[in-house]
Amino acid sequence: MSSLATKTHPLLTSLPNFLTWRALGFRTICSGRLGFASSEPGPDPLAPPVAGTKVLETFKEEFEIGSRLITLETGKIARFANGAIVLGMDETKVLSTITSGKGDAVRDFLPLTVDYQEKQYAQGMIPTTFMRREGAPKERELLCGRLIDRPIRPLFPAGFYHEVQVMASVLSSDGKQDPDVMAANATSAALMLSDIPWGGPIGVIRIGRIAGQFIVNPTVDELNLSDLNLVYACTKDKTLMIDVQAREISEKDLEAGLRLAHPEAVKYLEPQIKLAAKAGKHKKEYKLSMISDRALEKVSNLAAAPIEAVFTDPSYGKFERGEALEKIAQEVRKVLEEECDEESLSVLPKAVDTVRKKVVRKRIIAEGFRVDGRHLNEVRPVYCEAGNLPILHGSALFSRGDTQVLCTVTLGSPADAQRLDSLVGPPTKRFMLHYSFPPFSINEVGKRLGLNRREVGHGTLAEKALLAVLPPEDGFPYTVRVNSEVMASDGSTSMATVCGGSMALMDAGIPVREHVAGVSVGLVSEVDPSTGEIKDYRILTDILGLEDHLGDMDFKIAGTRKGVTAIQLDIKPAGIPLDIICESLEHALKGRLQILDHMDRQISVARTRDDRNSPRLATLKYSNDTLRRLIGPLGALKRKIEEETGARMAISDGMLTIVAKNQEAMEKVQEKVDFIIGREIEVGGVYKGVVTSVKEYGAFVEFNGGQQGLLHISELSHEPVSRVSDVVSVGQQLSLMCIGQDVRGNIKLSLKAASPTPGAETKKVVEEYVPVCKEAANGWASVGNVSDGQNQEFPESKSETGEANSYSSSTPAILIRSAAECDEEEKSSGLSQRSKRRSKTVASQSNSKPKKSMPQIAASGDNSDTKTKVESLISTRNLKLGTKVTAKVYQIRARGLVLDLGGGIRGMYRFKANGKKEFGVGDELLVKCSSFTSKGIPVLSSVDE
Repeated sequence: MSSLATKTHPLLTSLPNFLTWRALGFRTICSGRLGFASSEPGPDPLAPPVAGTKVLETFKEEFEIGSRLITLETGKIARFANGAIVLGMDETKVLSTITSGKGDAVRDFLPLTVDYQEKQYAQGMIPTTFMRREGAPKERELLCGRLIDRPIRPLFPAGFYHEVQVMASVLSSDGKQDPDVMAANATSAALMLSDIPWGGPIGVIRIGRIAGQFIVNPTVDELNLSDLNLVYACTKDKTLMIDVQAREISEKDLEAGLRLAHPEAVKYLEPQIKLAAKAGKHKKEYKLSMISDRALEKVSNLAAAPIEAVFTDPSYGKFERGEALEKIAQEVRKVLEEECDEESLSVLPKAVDTVRKKVVRKRIIAEGFRVDGRHLNEVRPVYCEAGNLPILHGSALFSRGDTQVLCTVTLGSPADAQRLDSLVGPPTKRFMLHYSFPPFSINEVGKRLGLNRREVGHGTLAEKALLAVLPPEDGFPYTVRVNSEVMASDGSTSMATVCGGSMALMDAGIPVREHVAGVSVGLVSEVDPSTGEIKDYRILTDILGLEDHLGDMDFKIAGTRKGVTAIQLDIKPAGIPLDIICESLEHALKGRLQILDHMDRQISVARTRDDRNSPRLATLKYSNDTLRRLIGPLGALKRKIEEETGARMAISDGMLTIVAKNQEAMEKVQEKVDFIIGREIEVGGVYKGVVTSVKEYGAFVEFNGGQQGLLHISELSHEPVSRVSDVVSVGQQLSLMCIGQDVRGNIKLSLKAASPTPGAETKKVVEEYVPVCKEAANGWASVGNVSDGQNQEFPESKSETGEANSYSSSTPAILIRSAAECDEEEKSSGLSQRSKRRSKTVASQSNSKPKKSMPQIAASGDNSDTKTKVESLISTRNLKLGTKVTAKVYQIRARGLVLDLGGGIRGMYRFKANGKKEFGVGDELLVKCSSFTSKGIPVLSSVDE
């Protein structure tokens, strides 16, 4: 690369030294300035230029409020903005800039735009969106923008209609301080530095209360413990804005908080004034769009009388009144067009509105009557209806005057909670209230476009009001969404949303502590033109939309009978004395109590939902290991259950929440969940299971998430069962009741306990037979475990004869197992005892030494003619039908005998209806084999049969 000298003109390089700038004592031309050079030798002119150091002139103010050091700084960044301030508190810093439009404005309103933004870099995070950058403004950003807009808008001069834009952004956040209040104070300081005419400065402060003690500038952690979140904005002597979220704080305590907030907020004013004196710009002369006195007087002479006639007639409705006023404006326009008064025509809409405002305000202050004929403290007629849409989780219709709101409640699982990406506050929100203001509610044509700042603000106000009475998350972990649809609007739709939302929550069965109602209070004042002080005023309860438009303030107050839960104050003049604000609290309480009476008459406690078609929610607790089995690999098992049942499941730490459309879907999903992971087994609990194997003594059932239980043959039915496979089969689904555990901890199940009992007569027989069944379950598996006196546990019933016929005719013979079969069952159930012990028991019962029994063919003279078959050794293999043997009574039962055939073989003998029933242990009987059970057990009968 060639040097710089070779690129210059050859004549310039050959100039003599005495003709150069430095020889004449001048510097080189830089930044448009020409100066003398120093006498010291400078750098080589042929050397490449080196960048110098730029010095930024900064101005800074430091002050302390509520033990927090706060700094205001300007001049370092955003130097081209009309006004720019960086406000810092601890490690949180917020930048606010002000710009204004160029040229004269041709409009009749102030186009003030406030944009607040929280970027994730402020907390060292990358956005989680697909594009990894911030998108459209979030709800919190819109709300913070409104928080900045509301106190600064009234201080712009009347007629100032130039475009103004405020842009506030968080530069860094330590998560300890909420940047919203900091952004509002930074905006006030930036407006003071700019050349825009503005009647500031203002101070904005946050007040909390913990254990009855007020805290100035509380941290985010302190706000979580506080029962009050008060944001207060003011000038030196007047209130501009109030925003409150509280947990039923009394009006007296709220007034104390407001009076504490005012002097603390005023501390922000002096540093802003000092900074503006050092670094502020001179205020620019902007053209103001004002109505001339001549034009206003001319329009007033033409329209005042007919406008007053309309407003003094209470029979006019909202739209009838609007049509009448529009007709008056058209008639005035015709007169002005005939006179060719262009000046008055250009300001006609604004002039007519000014005349309307004067007429209405004069009548309210002078006569104490309002547009619709009500007294100042009178609430409009109220209509309430809860549950008007029964298929929904909860619904309510609330009307106050012509304002009507339809509120619905939808319950969801914890996974349905809204995820928040804000710099401070909780990561999720489980209670949401969405407010919608469709155009048809005011009989207009319009488009629905995205998030609307007004809708978001009104919905958040109602959300804060209802949040105070919701049950705690530990006892009610569900996500709740309240949707408010404005059906008709004539003022205070946000307060109507509070009332309708409270009733809808109760209709949904949510255990809210009590109702919350809201009412909007207005103000009409008369101001002294010379001093600007209020001479006279009237407070209006439950204002109309027109009274909101023509009045001085819209003071929305919501709460219960115990106290206030939410407040939002918006004003139009440049401040209202705090004494008037505190006086309005009492008027709001009286109106709120009237509305609560109407709501309590409609629904006063949470409704109990017993309709099978209504939605159902269930919360179950499991260990985390158990919940992992339910989720399955990559959540596949959980998604499969949701697809098959239509329910939705949410899993958190040790908690499973199920949301189903109706009871049938809930039962279906619970059945699947119980089958996969089970639940805590309780004696008497009914569970669904699948038969995995069938044995001679019962069936094994898999239930409750893979656990195994034994369904004994004696628990299959209320009637005796001879074969297990006749009742159940492998793969069959059953509803079983847990009846206990054996000594080894094995679970015992019962089918008959979970089944309805037979009819009245059969039920009576079964009840008599229950002791036998119970003994069969516990003792019949080991027949040898019977003592001498055990037969006393089964006495013959007094109605044995009569009931035995019914029993014998409707049930098969009593089943008595062989010794080998009993031993096998004892080993599987853990209740077995050795056969030696059984033989000792038999010996003790018969009072004889045990010996090997060799049954003989009966040789009795009474049976000499009967053909008998002599067997040297009786066994189950050579014992055939018709074989006659002599057997000994081994045990006596209520319905029959257990007979010992010898060789370890036992059979069963059932009493006849009118036969002999008096036997003793050891008695010998001549019997014959009449049949065999499915297990090969001989069924014996008398040789006479």
